[in-house]
Order: sequence, then C-alpha cells, then structure tokens
Amino acid sequence: MSNMKISSFEEYHQVYKHSVEQPEEFWAGIADNFHWRKKWDNVLSWNFKEPNVKWFEGAKLNITENCLDRHLDTLGDKPAIIWEPNDPTEDHRILTYKQLHDKVCQFANVLKNNGVKKGDRICIYMPMLPELAIAVLACARIGAIHSVVFGGFSAQSIADRIKDAECALVITADGGFRGTKDLPLKSVIDDALVQCPSVKRVIVLTRSRTPVSMIKGRDVWWEDEIKKVETQGSPVCPVEEMDAEDMLFILYTSGSTGKPKGVVHTCGGYMVYAGYTFANTFQYTPGEVFFCTADIGWITGHSYIIYGPLSQGATTLIFEGIPTYPDAGRFWDIVDKFKVNILYTAPTAIRSLMSFGLDPLKDKDLSSIKVLGSVGEPINEEAWHWFDDHIGHNKAPIVDTWWQTENGGHMITPIAGITPTKPGYATLPLPGIQPVLVDENGKEIEGNGVSGNLCIKFPWPGILRTTYGDHERCRLTYFATYENMYFTGDGCLRDEDGYYKITGRVDDVLNVSGHRIGTAEVENAINMHSSVVESAVVGYPHDIKGQGVYAFVVSPGQHGDADLNRKDIIMTVQRIIGPIAKPDKIQFVSGLPKTRSGKIMRRILRKIAEGDTANLGDTSTLLDPSVVEEIKAGAL
Repeated sequence: MSNMKISSFEEYHQVYKHSVEQPEEFWAGIADNFHWRKKWDNVLSWNFKEPNVKWFEGAKLNITENCLDRHLDTLGDKPAIIWEPNDPTEDHRILTYKQLHDKVCQFANVLKNNGVKKGDRICIYMPMLPELAIAVLACARIGAIHSVVFGGFSAQSIADRIKDAECALVITADGGFRGTKDLPLKSVIDDALVQCPSVKRVIVLTRSRTPVSMIKGRDVWWEDEIKKVETQGSPVCPVEEMDAEDMLFILYTSGSTGKPKGVVHTCGGYMVYAGYTFANTFQYTPGEVFFCTADIGWITGHSYIIYGPLSQGATTLIFEGIPTYPDAGRFWDIVDKFKVNILYTAPTAIRSLMSFGLDPLKDKDLSSIKVLGSVGEPINEEAWHWFDDHIGHNKAPIVDTWWQTENGGHMITPIAGITPTKPGYATLPLPGIQPVLVDENGKEIEGNGVSGNLCIKFPWPGILRTTYGDHERCRLTYFATYENMYFTGDGCLRDEDGYYKITGRVDDVLNVSGHRIGTAEVENAINMHSSVVESAVVGYPHDIKGQGVYAFVVSPGQHGDADLNRKDIIMTVQRIIGPIAKPDKIQFVSGLPKTRSGKIMRRILRKIAEGDTANLGDTSTLLDPSVVEEIKAGAL
C-alpha cells in the first residue's frame, strides 16, 4: 500500500504538479493500489454546471473486499479494531481482521434474512461499539446504503432523516453509555418511528440492558438474528458487485435552510479518496495504532475510523466514552494503555482538556505518539501549542486537517512530518485538490497575502455526487454561487508563503464544537415553542466550543419568569434537533433588525453577540433602527 505515500516535501511538490497537470493519470495511478473486480473504462467525466461528476466509470468493486478480504492472507491475525468501553473497569475488546470479516459476513446475512436488498436505505442509530462498524460494513457488503445518525440526535431529527431516505430498516441498541449519561436509544427510535411508515424492521443490539418495548413483527434482537444465521451454517457472505458510481452512503448535514440534506457518496471514488488521504496525511505505517476520537455518526468517523484505516490494513481504535470521564485524563489513559501512535481529535476536546490544567497528564506515558491531528474547525494557536507541548512533547507533527462532509476526506492539510507547519494554518492542498480564492463576484483572487471565499475548481474522487432525492439543492448549495466552481461556504486567507488558513463560515451556518449547525434549523426549532413569535440565531466566540449559539427571541406572550421560559425554549430545541444545537444564550427582544424587504440583518446581531457594538455599520436602511439600541442595551 505504501506506494501511495509521499516521502518528502520535494516529492510533494512534484506529485502535486503532476496531479494538477495530469489529474486523470494521477488518480488512475492511485486507484491501482485498490482491488477492483473490473477496471474502469473512463477515469473521469464531469461538469460543475448540473453538476455531474463520475469517477472510474464502468469499474466494479466492493469496498469491503478492500477493507477486509484482501487483508486476510497477510493481516488476518492482526488487530483491525480495538474497542475501549465508556467504563474503564469493563473489558476492552480486540477484533482481528479475520474476526471482523467473519462478523461482517454474519451480520450481512442477518440483513439479507430480514429482507434487505441492494439499494435499500438502512438507518443506523447506535453507540460507539464494534457492532456499529460491523453494521456499516455489512450494509456495504450487500450493496445496501447506510445512513448513520449520531447517537445524540432527537427523535424528530431521526424521523426527518428516515423519511427523507425512505429507510426500510433501522439498526439500533437498547441503550448506550456516554460519560455519566445513559442514552435511551431504542425508546428514541420508537418515538421517531411513529411517523415513519417505510420502516418494516428494527434490529436491536443488547448493550445497556435497559428495559425496552419490542413490537411483534417489527422489532428483533441482534443476538437472536445472529443465532439464526449460525444455524444456517455457512458464515460467508459473498460481496455484492457494485458499480464505482453506485451509492455507498448518505450522511445528513446541516445547511443554511431548516431541512437537513443527505450528502451522497459513491463506492469507487470515496474508497480511493478515504484510503489515499488516510495513508498520506497521517503517514500511516503498518502496525501503528490509530485513534480517531470522532463519533462514527459524523463523516470523520466514516472516513477515518472505518473506511480509510481498514482499506489500508490499519489498526483503528473505537472509544465509546468521552474525554472527561471518569476524569480528564481518559484520553491519556487510552494512549498509554494501547500505545497509540496517531491521535486525531477536535479543537473543542483539546480546549476542554486544557481547562483542567496539567494534573491529568501526570504519570501518563505518551511516548508512543508520533502524529497528532485536529479536525472539525481551525485549531486556535493556544490550543495548538498546548497540544504540541504537552501531548506531542514537540516531537509529533500536528496535522490541522480542513475538509467537509461533502468532500469525503482531507482537502487542505499538512502531511505529517513532511509539510512544515504553522499554528492555525491548514497549510497546503493535498495532491489533486485545486483551491481558489474568489471575491464576492466570483472573480479569482490571485497571488499571496490575500483572502476571499474558498472554492475548488476541479473535482476530486471524494466529492459529493448529489444530495439525496434533491439534486437541485446540491446544485444551488455548492455549484450555483460561483460559476464552474465548488463553493465550500468557508472564508480563507492565503499568506505570503501560499499557506491556507480557514477563517470561518461565510454563510448562515455555525460551527459548534466542530459540528455544523444551520442557523435556520435552530431558528425553526425555537419558533416551534408556543410563546415564540420569531427568532434569529448567530454564533459568538466561545472558549471551549469555538462558536456558541446566541439566540435573539421575540416572545411577547411569556407566562411566568423569563428564566423558566429560556429553559422551556432550550428543551424545545433539544426535542426537535438534539442537545448539540441548544442555545448558550437567549436574549428576549421586542423586535429584530430587519430591512424594509423583511430580511433579518444577522450581521448586526453577530456584532452585538460578539460584544463589538462600536461599529455596527449603517443601520439607516433598517425598517426600525431604534430596535438596535434596545438589543444593544439588553445584550447578555
């Protein structure tokens, strides 16, 4: 696998040049490192107008053959997955490549027994367990399309996602554990399914031994279904031959409108891109233990816990819990216990752990760490230095990876130990990635020492193909803003050395703890509360989360006290979206700053939330400028 890996900065520049001048030749060479049942007829056809992008057309493959079967002869007895439970006193589990292959085949047969066919959509709502990875891979093995929903989402959020994809089956668990919390997963699914007639079957894994309702004819236990397969004999499950452009999974992400959109990734291009970026960015060497702390419910977990590492024969660590349970030394205990070589985490986690000081690091052996990575949002300089000094001991390069759900894998990032780094900078694009900065009118801003909106002008294999069931939304969101370009929604600076630094979202999307949350989505949820007339949500700087959620709420008919009303609104948001989106601050106002056409001037609200009220700019175009003074006076 190592012939994909770049080994020097000089080589990076050569490879990058080749990838831009001869992209098809470059990517065909990378794709040759994977197992194809039939080679492609054509490497790439594309236009960004419709948009229509196809990679490795005509090729046949199954991604699980690349993640499992092809390693059996050489790595069969090597650990594929190490699982560390939430409770440190519970035993950890290790699955070798052979054991993982057997379990995936077994569960793939369970899915078939339960009527799942190629092309069916499967919703997965589970804790961070090996069985979650097994369920994902089992879907891919038989050509079913998985839609993993993060275990912190509410019943309403799950129902929206199930209905949008018309899922036929749900895979969940009775419950789960996260820190001190018990997650009532099955009961949340029961609430969601009240409005989801497409779901015919629910497979329930036993994890927390919470009493749950099991509906006859719909709900079955994972363990019982496995027993049935065992009595049928053969544990093997032949792979479904997939076309390179067949759908692999849908992953819902927040946009600037209220409805979540299902980002679609396909089998061939996504596999090549996740594998290539994993091998290069982290400079993975066989035998190393790779620990990505993300949840599999996010794209980071798809690409860098499951598909990327397993396609490269790596050992990937899955952790059920949170960094601060039972204390703030938990990550360091895990690094010490399993001799972790590569640690990939989020700036939010780092900032949260910094706040506990250095005590939790005492007597923890972190000498195994060779590479550190950060993901989800740009890492601020203070957190970068803390990570470098106290976790990497100034010997482990930090890869500050910029990419998105829609990208499938890393886009702009240092290559560990090869790209000279700068704190706060994503540095340089990976081979095959052609970033451009444009001004408001879409005119390219050339040269260095400039900033603008970040676009990509040429496709890469991991690019999203569509948004599920709504191609027009995909076009409008990513390809209509600037002609012939993929628009990332991020602002960016390119410094004198040509290094890229992401400066934050330029649309109505917040980045809270590394998770994208659409302001419209939160506003819709707040507006569902009975006393609320309307609301506007903006982000403001937050010490731990990066961005906090600040809500300006018009609620004239409040009954009782404002504090209780705030709690009721927070409860409503939790019910509709999940705890992840709950506002940090709620300011009650009599009106919102609007233009005469009725558009809310979020720019003004953003400045007030940031405490920057000196230069609010021109407010004369507002319908009622006096409302701004009132909001300023009441700012929290």
